[in-house]
Amino acid sequence: MRFGLFGTGPWAHLAHAPALAAHPGVQFAGVWGRDPAKAAELAGRFGVRTYATTDELIADVDAVAIALPPDVQAPLALRAAQAGRHLLLDKPVALRTDEAEAIAAAVTERDLASVVFFTRRFAPEISAFVAEAAATGGWTEARVDHLGSIFEDGNPFGASPWRRERGGLWDVGPHALALVLPVLGAVTEVTGMAGDRDLTYLLLRHASGAISRLTLSVDAPAAAAREDAMFAGEAGVVPVPAAQWDPELALGRAIDQLISAAAGGPRPDCDVRFGADVTAVLVAAERAVREGTVVRPAF
Repeated sequence: MRFGLFGTGPWAHLAHAPALAAHPGVQFAGVWGRDPAKAAELAGRFGVRTYATTDELIADVDAVAIALPPDVQAPLALRAAQAGRHLLLDKPVALRTDEAEAIAAAVTERDLASVVFFTRRFAPEISAFVAEAAATGGWTEARVDHLGSIFEDGNPFGASPWRRERGGLWDVGPHALALVLPVLGAVTEVTGMAGDRDLTYLLLRHASGAISRLTLSVDAPAAAAREDAMFAGEAGVVPVPAAQWDPELALGRAIDQLISAAAGGPRPDCDVRFGADVTAVLVAAERAVREGTVVRPAF
């Protein structure tokens, strides 16, 4: 499958470009970036072409991988899907429900393959846990704590304007939702509260009747940083296993799923339809926190 890469930031360097270059089923065609000098540097590192325009890249490939802020990603993804290109997107798919829904509709209408890169969902330990937990059922609650700081020295994501503006809700919130939604079902109600340093606390009611609690931050004090999760119910209190954080390896598995789906294989669990559902919950959560109310996501 011939891939083009949109983006030249830290995630493109850490995951997308290395994984595309290394995958035996991929022909890495080239790179487009908002900064031509950075695009040339990344393309030169992997011996691929630099594209001058987004349309030129879309026209020259079978699939696009996008490593750009969500507000930049969404219109590019829609144009690529409308042109019949398979999609490998970053999370969140978009910052608006209508944009995410438009991408999902374009993918469905053209029978395209899509994957949204919820990193840890592509770790074998997490993938197996989610499948087993969903099959087990009987859960009454879940808790996900995902708190850290991207503003420490040496963290490349701290300079990201959209992460500074949107905080943990939109940056790590998608990862938490990607864990609870397939096990507890769709969110029917959400409420929440925000604290200092972008701390966000959400309560979600799911279609199954279960309630999940998410605590999120990308600006937590170092001593308060933690990442753990559990599900509780008829099967007891079950912790989510730890997983190796290897974005290049995880993205390789995402590419495997995309290529398989494009060839008629199973639809990936973390496809654009799932990504649009996550965006709907995040939009509802943002409103619930801002207005101090309970919001029903607009699926």
